Amino acid sequence: MSTELSAQAIVDNLAAVHQQIEQSAKRAGRDPAEITLVAVSKTKPMAAIEAAYAAGQRDFGENRLEELWEKVEAAQRLGLEEIRWHMIGTIQSRKTNLVIGPFALIHSVDRLKIAQRLSRDATAAECVLSVLLEVNVSGEESKHGFTAESVRACAAELFALPALQIKGLMTMAPFVADAEETRPVFQALRQLRDALHAQQPSARLPHLSMGMTNDFPIAIEEGATLVRVGSAIFGSRTP
Repeated sequence: MSTELSAQAIVDNLAAVHQQIEQSAKRAGRDPAEITLVAVSKTKPMAAIEAAYAAGQRDFGENRLEELWEKVEAAQRLGLEEIRWHMIGTIQSRKTNLVIGPFALIHSVDRLKIAQRLSRDATAAECVLSVLLEVNVSGEESKHGFTAESVRACAAELFALPALQIKGLMTMAPFVADAEETRPVFQALRQLRDALHAQQPSARLPHLSMGMTNDFPIAIEEGATLVRVGSAIFGSRTP
């Protein structure tokens, strides 16, 4: 169950988030245009997505494949043809075939087995998937992802998969009262990206997907190119 906001509230929230993105980018000496806001619309109705779309938002993130596909189909019926869908949730190995679709980016490739199965399914569908490798930088047991050591150990195998274009890395920082405490996590992801690039010089790894509602300004200061913001736009979600 979620707390639903009016269309005007969503428009106002989007404007406020964009202002924060611009301010954070300027503090870091970055161009705000380098940063893509992914509006996390999981559990939210299509009316909320329509309101954000009308305000110019085009990138939306979902974490459940079934819900994502329902919204893809609904958006097509509604004529929201410019939406770029992002899969940000955990992918079960038995559902990798459901990730073969019109998605801009898959943020959550969290282990070698998933990467291999996605490549297999994409090869069968004669397509190439744009993906990010999810890394559990913080080491929290509740979070999915490669460790920094494991992603480096299997980097050659990952980058050799024929139907995946690995575009960068994703992480989630711990939820803490003081967002400043998340900075080392984001710094570590950026440093890992640079190490992987040195290890695989032919790889292009432009993206760091990091930062959510409570910490995205810090993530931007540390190099995020994609921030995943939900409740700051659409209102809080309740269990």
